[in-house]
Amino acid sequence: MAMAWPKETARVLTELTGEARPDVAMLIVMKDAVAHRLEQIELAQKQFQAKYGMTFEEYKKKWDAEDKEEDYSYETEFDYLEWEVLGTRQARLEKLRAGLGM
Repeated sequence: MAMAWPKETARVLTELTGEARPDVAMLIVMKDAVAHRLEQIELAQKQFQAKYGMTFEEYKKKWDAEDKEEDYSYETEFDYLEWEVLGTRQARLEKLRAGLGM
């Protein structure tokens, strides 16, 4: 079933991608968006890895083993949660990417 695209939307998709078929152009835009988001997540993960000198998995093990109050500062708790969310978001986007045939 063919989708009727608004003229302006079809024009923008064509301009963005160089693809004349709006449905194909939309798929290209979606693939690009997923790839961009994954790049941003990887960059943020690398920043956490540089800050803490370890991977999230290593950080999580350390986090779970620590029992001193100073190990649970606002900053470290916030970083832990943020870093954990990045991994969850990355997994979801990887599934999307696979579904888009990337």
